[in-house]
Amino acid sequence: MNIIDKTDEELLEIANPMWADLVKYSNEQNYGAFTRNFSSSLIKGANEVEMGKQFARSDLAKNLSEDYEYLGMIRRGEYVTVLYKVINAKDNGEWLGRLVLGYEKDKVKIFGCTLF
Repeated sequence: MNIIDKTDEELLEIANPMWADLVKYSNEQNYGAFTRNFSSSLIKGANEVEMGKQFARSDLAKNLSEDYEYLGMIRRGEYVTVLYKVINAKDNGEWLGRLVLGYEKDKVKIFGCTLF
């Protein structure tokens, strides 16, 4: 099964709730909930202590608006990258959100998520 074979609509039904959870749990600084849909390879790189420090230091990570905007999708290999425009609720600055999805053991997992 390859995720790139799904339609945009099917992918957004999966991606939007995952992105909403990332925003919510980042704002709450809830590491366990934030990482619950991560792939095993991403979770290995998401050190709880370091992420906790990032949550504590980053105004961006604690002040994401839940009002994000879908921008587009990129299909590559066995992954789909979903792009969002995200607003920092504290200073109203705009950021580019990136969510990389793929399959791990027949379940869609997050293989990357970043804000630029």
